[in-house]
Amino acid sequence: MMRFQSQAAVALATLPSVLGITPQSMLAANRYGAAAPNPSGDFAIYTVSNYTFGTRERSAHWNKLDLKTGEISVWYDGTDISEVVFVGPTPSSILYINGTNEEDDGGVSLYSADANDLASAKLIASLPAPYSGLKAAQTASGDIHFLVYTKAFPNGTAYNEASASTPVSTARIYTTTYVRHWDTWLNGEKNAVFGGVLKGGNGTYAFSGDLTNYVTGICNVTCAESPYDQSDESDYDISPDGSSVVFLTKDTTLPLANFTTNVIYQVPFSGTAKDAIPINARGSTKYSEAQGAATSPRFSPSGKQIAYFQMNGIAYESDRNILYVANADSEDFNVTALALNWDRSPDGIAWSKDSETIFVSAPDLGRERIFPVPVTAGDSYEPKNITNEGVPAGFYVLPDNSLLVSDSKIWTSRDIFTVSAEGEVIKTYFQANLVDPALAGLGPEDVSEFYYTSNTTEIKQQAWIIYPEGFDESKTYPLAFITHGGPQGAHFNSWSTRWNFKVWADQGYVVIAPNPTASSGWGQNLTDAIQGRWGQYPYWDLLHAWDYVNTTLPYVDTSRGVEAGASFGGYMTNWIQGHEFGRRFKALVTHDGSTSTLNQYASEELWFMNHDFRGEFNETGLVPGSPYYDWNPLLYVDNWATPHFVVHNSLDFRLPVSEGILLFNLLQSKGVPSKFLSFPDENHWVLNQENSLVWHTEIFKWINHYSGISNTSSPY
Repeated sequence: MMRFQSQAAVALATLPSVLGITPQSMLAANRYGAAAPNPSGDFAIYTVSNYTFGTRERSAHWNKLDLKTGEISVWYDGTDISEVVFVGPTPSSILYINGTNEEDDGGVSLYSADANDLASAKLIASLPAPYSGLKAAQTASGDIHFLVYTKAFPNGTAYNEASASTPVSTARIYTTTYVRHWDTWLNGEKNAVFGGVLKGGNGTYAFSGDLTNYVTGICNVTCAESPYDQSDESDYDISPDGSSVVFLTKDTTLPLANFTTNVIYQVPFSGTAKDAIPINARGSTKYSEAQGAATSPRFSPSGKQIAYFQMNGIAYESDRNILYVANADSEDFNVTALALNWDRSPDGIAWSKDSETIFVSAPDLGRERIFPVPVTAGDSYEPKNITNEGVPAGFYVLPDNSLLVSDSKIWTSRDIFTVSAEGEVIKTYFQANLVDPALAGLGPEDVSEFYYTSNTTEIKQQAWIIYPEGFDESKTYPLAFITHGGPQGAHFNSWSTRWNFKVWADQGYVVIAPNPTASSGWGQNLTDAIQGRWGQYPYWDLLHAWDYVNTTLPYVDTSRGVEAGASFGGYMTNWIQGHEFGRRFKALVTHDGSTSTLNQYASEELWFMNHDFRGEFNETGLVPGSPYYDWNPLLYVDNWATPHFVVHNSLDFRLPVSEGILLFNLLQSKGVPSKFLSFPDENHWVLNQENSLVWHTEIFKWINHYSGISNTSSPY
């Protein structure tokens, strides 16, 4: 077992001591964006936002970080500036979007400025729709070509909900699947990337008002959309000279609900959707197996190449991402895979300044680490990580080829530092746990990990340990056993405002967060092994993790333990409830989990269950031998006995609220102590701070009663 050692004891001593972090203090604490540097690497800017419970007010500002001196100052105090890009004649020239416009018609405003003199900002244009996702490049003439996106009508014009006419009927009529997604009913308006030209130079620009739609009109079985559905500007890019655009969309030749395939298109900036040419259409490259989801198309600084990720599985959202590079030449894309056999699934990307190396981030052993991959990497190339702990929120390559990294860890909501291309930390600029009073006292010593054996795999599996404030090994603390969602995913060394392990631990628990079968970052075989085995492999792994804790960690009182999980973790909680394992816990918590696997087709992404349950649902799903049947928690409903708290939100269209109501009704009918919490305005997650405070308060009231921490007479 490895326990982290604090390197910041002296700095921590300067902050007031706290008796742990509470839900309210965590939710009210500052939330930080990723620090984005200017082109010369002299400074970076990032957002800071917070919430005050007493006044119910949100506030936000931008900070400026001097990368030479380390000084941090307020760059802009307010919420008006929503996006900034560095572009123009000087390293401090910027464009920014103001989230409103003078017309107050639901549109936005576009400004130019010098980042060192915001008071001189000039209004360029008022855009009549809620455009966002600004990207821009300066051309040889001094003009600026820029990209934004918003929803568009089927005719290609921008859609603005604030000014759109209201139909006399609220009816929705569909003739194909995929009628809603995540928390939104889908309709004819789809996202589209638009391009515009700012004429001029030296910080003074004129805009004609003309915007070109590069996406709408590409249609087959379905019509193109970019960014796809609820994605963002990571789905498109503009070349450094402003001459070319790349964007991705779902494959228009396939039904949206059944397949994950994406196609990346290249189009001249001066062109239209009719000129878009697919780079990676199925069967068009030498990698015929590359049939799945693609992400993150990025031009190299030279403008000669385009990097992107793509999976092989045509209907598998958690297949291994492979890094590809294509020529930015529509006559010969010559798509080439880099480090093809690397058994990791990268998902973040940044080019080196010389276009010779691509830095990628990938889940790795419970962290998300950054790896350099040379463009000459062969199939067998094995990248080596240059960062270790944490999960990056963003990383940028500086002119000296070092990286500016913004990440988080279980004990800190944001660290900002530079690291060399060889992996040496050059300078640490910011650590939230040393600055924010709400995080005072948190540090790496609060966390450790262990590896345990299971009967499902030859490799050992990992679990995190998070200790409560004032932890003393000679004492005992009840267990909080938290199961992750996905199921393809992981518990990472990262900060969370939804399932914050330290907040749970500081209620008085030792938190154990295992990474069983399906977890990402230990090789694709472990991730893939969940297929068809929802109630089998991960369940056994969790049992082995619990056994390790019970026999190895004397300071953990498993007899007073509680278990909780969300999404797949909620499903697993329901599965545990029906088995002997469920009797080892004093209380259970299910957040937006599946109660009946026979109801999977009430979801929206049909590819998910088609893959994980080894085929489409039909009459075979009603008989033993089918994963739909075999792993249904309702088969064991007669065994349910452990007090159970149920959360399910009305806007969760992935797992409809009826799953939570079904669970609660059955618990109640069986006389099992239970409570139901639902938010009509939340989706799969609880994002509103006031709602989240209720979520934490009610769950902790429940588990603290049954674990004996609160010494209360009732959990209600």
